[in-house]
Amino acid sequence: MDVFVCAGCGAELTAPVSRVALPVHTHHGAWEELHPPLMEPATYAVDPRPTGPPWRRWEEVGEEAAARQGVYTRVYSVSFGARNRIVIAPGDSRSMTLIPDRCDGYCRGVDGRAGPNLACEGCGRAVATRMDDCGMWQTVWLEPDAVVRRPSGRPAGPPPGWDDLRDPEHRVPPVEPDGSLSRRWEAALGVALAHLVAVTEDRPVVLPAGPVSDLFGHAVARCLPAGPGARSVGLAGPGIHPPPPRPDVLLVPRHPLTGAPWRPPGDDGAVVPLDSGVWAYLVHPGETSPVPATGLLPEGVLRDDYPLPPCPGDRPMPHRRAFADTLAGLPEIRSPRLRRFREGDR
Repeated sequence: MDVFVCAGCGAELTAPVSRVALPVHTHHGAWEELHPPLMEPATYAVDPRPTGPPWRRWEEVGEEAAARQGVYTRVYSVSFGARNRIVIAPGDSRSMTLIPDRCDGYCRGVDGRAGPNLACEGCGRAVATRMDDCGMWQTVWLEPDAVVRRPSGRPAGPPPGWDDLRDPEHRVPPVEPDGSLSRRWEAALGVALAHLVAVTEDRPVVLPAGPVSDLFGHAVARCLPAGPGARSVGLAGPGIHPPPPRPDVLLVPRHPLTGAPWRPPGDDGAVVPLDSGVWAYLVHPGETSPVPATGLLPEGVLRDDYPLPPCPGDRPMPHRRAFADTLAGLPEIRSPRLRRFREGDR
């Protein structure tokens, strides 16, 4: 495990944390809602893309400069903030204090619009940004040039890997316990749909029957055209090999540590990466019954008095910003076949 310390005075700014993949829903929440922390306790992730202020309008940036920032089509503004910012859960922050004149926000919290709003208590250096306004996952972003990563001296557990996808706790259902739609699912749908549009170049697709069609079909139908020449889509991943013949596109999980998409050995065909927790639910929905209040049931016996599953009366829909921002960050958006998704047509 690691700790991050102030580059100025060496004060420890975090609890011991271990690296995991950056969640796909990091920058995509639900407007006018308060969200829980983005990161699990004792974890951190790194965003390789420029994030945060300063922001510059597309008109003053231009196509070439925007592409160097990882934006390949017209957007309102382009971030020229730091790359490789480190995100942790607010509860894992240490020895930092808010900078009062940088605590602006929209209505219910702070959104980091003025830059780093947390200072090291040891030397006063601006080192991080707390973000918790409505529509944002609660986070603390460490500035990469203001902190140094050091070993914590605590033994780390095994790094997350493909085997973790079989863990029931890794699965993310599309409906929350209170019956509301999962915001993580909505963001994951938006990101995956953008990759699907890019890899198929806006051609029709045929989804496999079952959970994929049930939970993705409505989103795909609203975004991609119908007609002949459809591309086939299949679900694949660790322990789930693609059916023969190989579908044109495989829907696969991201690695829990690296974020890289899974691939069959020796396969370089088209894949669409999916949030690993969402993928795990599609493949292993699992048992949903509650634990008996007292005692244990005999081996192999299931309860027959399950509560009705929460039903929000709707299906998760792709997060629009997640879809648009992901597509804008894919070089494939420049293809002539994707013209309708560019320059305001998205």
